[in-house]
Amino acid sequence: MYRRTRLSSTRLVAVGGLVAASLAAGAGVAAGTAAPDDGRREIVRTASDDTTQIVMVRAPEVEDRNEVIELGLDVTEHATERGIEVVLHDDKDAQALRDAGFTWTVTVDDLEALTETNRKADRAYDARVTRSALPSGRTAYRTYDDYLRDMNRLARLYPTLTKPLTLANPTVLGERIRGLEISVGATDVRDGKPVFLLMGAHHAREWPSAEHTMEFGFDLLQSYYSSDRAVRDRARRVLSESRVIVVPVVNVDGFKISRGAEPLGDLSQFDYEMKRKNCSISAATPAQYLGGTCDDNPAGRLRGTDLNRNYPGFWGGGGASPVWSSDTFRGDAPGSEPETDSVRQLISERAVTVMISNHTYSNLVLRPPAIAATGLAPDEPELKALGDAMAAQNAYTSQASYQLYDTSGSTEDWSYWITGGLGYTFEIGDEGFHPAYEEAVVGEYLGEAPADSAGLGGNQEAYWVAAEAAADDALHSRISGKAPAGRTITVSKSVVSPTSPVIQVDGTLGEPILYADTLVNEYATDRGGRFVIDVNPSTRPLVAGRYGRLPQAPPQAPLTLVNPPGVPAVGSSESTTFEVQGLPQADNGFAVVSISWPSTDPEDFDWDFTLLGPDGTPVGSGATLANPEVIRIPDPQPGTYTIVADNYAGGSAANDWSGQVTFESPTPPIETGVKESWIVSCADRRGRVFGTREVVVDRGELAGVGDICRPGSAKR
Repeated sequence: MYRRTRLSSTRLVAVGGLVAASLAAGAGVAAGTAAPDDGRREIVRTASDDTTQIVMVRAPEVEDRNEVIELGLDVTEHATERGIEVVLHDDKDAQALRDAGFTWTVTVDDLEALTETNRKADRAYDARVTRSALPSGRTAYRTYDDYLRDMNRLARLYPTLTKPLTLANPTVLGERIRGLEISVGATDVRDGKPVFLLMGAHHAREWPSAEHTMEFGFDLLQSYYSSDRAVRDRARRVLSESRVIVVPVVNVDGFKISRGAEPLGDLSQFDYEMKRKNCSISAATPAQYLGGTCDDNPAGRLRGTDLNRNYPGFWGGGGASPVWSSDTFRGDAPGSEPETDSVRQLISERAVTVMISNHTYSNLVLRPPAIAATGLAPDEPELKALGDAMAAQNAYTSQASYQLYDTSGSTEDWSYWITGGLGYTFEIGDEGFHPAYEEAVVGEYLGEAPADSAGLGGNQEAYWVAAEAAADDALHSRISGKAPAGRTITVSKSVVSPTSPVIQVDGTLGEPILYADTLVNEYATDRGGRFVIDVNPSTRPLVAGRYGRLPQAPPQAPLTLVNPPGVPAVGSSESTTFEVQGLPQADNGFAVVSISWPSTDPEDFDWDFTLLGPDGTPVGSGATLANPEVIRIPDPQPGTYTIVADNYAGGSAANDWSGQVTFESPTPPIETGVKESWIVSCADRRGRVFGTREVVVDRGELAGVGDICRPGSAKR
């Protein structure tokens, strides 16, 4: 069977966009050349060493992290402002990093051993604990059948508050994607309420993402009948004013394979537990990899499409691969996958005012844009404020997605830029795709030790914040009017949008691809009279413009950094400070720190720099092989900043550093002046249309359509 072959025997290697089979074991791969032994460079692997490691590659700038992704290695997606984690299966992976000029530190020296340790911890926790503090009381990771049973159980226990949901398309293997709608009067999906959509497991191996999604469903329903009045009132307010939809597992095929696989624990080609993608087979797949089944085939877990790179919003750009075997393969066309299309249809047919797609791992709350070149979202203040409010509960870092690295084709980018609903990605936890259950699920969800959010509320409270935001009139739009009983009010529009310029397999850029979306929300006027329908703004953020601000004062004058006396030894550091002014003296849109030293040989002389903000936390770093190192900080807060200079390699009196800080005005806003409208219509049960209106409504606004159902009011 295919699954019994190990990656060390047969490996798929991307070369110039072509995927070839190479017999690594018989190729005589030589060990790499050792870097200077300063205690922080990579541990050199040998050709016979098949221990799988996770390493943190030094890549402090977004461009550096994008370059690591483009190497085609197994990127975990765990990244910080200092670098990005990569799985090294063998020395060929390590050599690819060396050839590209990257260095790294080992964070997990034996992934198989760590995986087995976590597995033992899970068995021990499940045996020791009868019922956890989670709303469901679970003590172990669910199988897919467990999710189905739990959703059915909640539907039986709370029939008036729930409605089982089946998404539009079957998966590649014919499974249905299930979810649960939760609201007062849940069966009436045409109630005009705003929607909070919570999803998990776009990536099959990210089990905690599904667990957290399911637990919030339990949380809402149990809270509705809680004996604690404050908890009960909160739940009843949320479920009266909004509708919550939970879809625990989007990638059903991949999840069932990952959850049911015989574990290897090394993320290798035939370690199906670590499958990330769905089960589609690209048209570009070579013939020798077409046989077998999704869970047992000659390409192993590498077949399939990364669903979170397949959404048509900015599809085909950076941070996604055009190579079929890559873990970030974007698919053959924008929105080509049945799972992706199902989510698009769900969001297109409901007023999803807030959406969270759960993933693992990095302890992040990510907001649009997912690609730096897009420019800041026109709703950046609102997106950031809600992201920060959720991060205050789970102790994650709140940031724009592009600040991590470019990610084209992601869920929240399409959802936000096309529908206007506020969209986020949660990267849950800080260690592994599905680490020990007690930490990754119980601790992270409830905000209990050892999670960083201990005592704050965890993702449980972050989701409550999101649900309340979904119902906040200031964060979406509303349309009001009057209609008799038995009429259906439809709010709709059809739009055409471009993808990114499409990166081809050979690295060249092709033209963007146009794709169409039709957004439709319906409201049933069962009793007649006045109605209010919650919707998203009529104008797509894609065409509305980009966020910025006009300067209120000139930028601060340049500063020269003071280098302290002496030179720290290699491996040691020194620091200096500088002051950033605020209004009314200066309005600084950006602070740019540029530091250089005489030598241009990065192998012999290299300084690294970390910039600490007024509160002592890192706000930027320059730790590349570049000279000068440049750190660019947007909207620096006034106060005292500290530069920590690290003598990484060979810094001496003759090669000491010097630097300056310059300031730039803020980027002004881009206001296109473009306004799009909703088409609002009134029809009876037989489909006869009595009236239509074009309605332009912005975020936070209420637009009236009057007595839209009055006969003869239809536009001709």
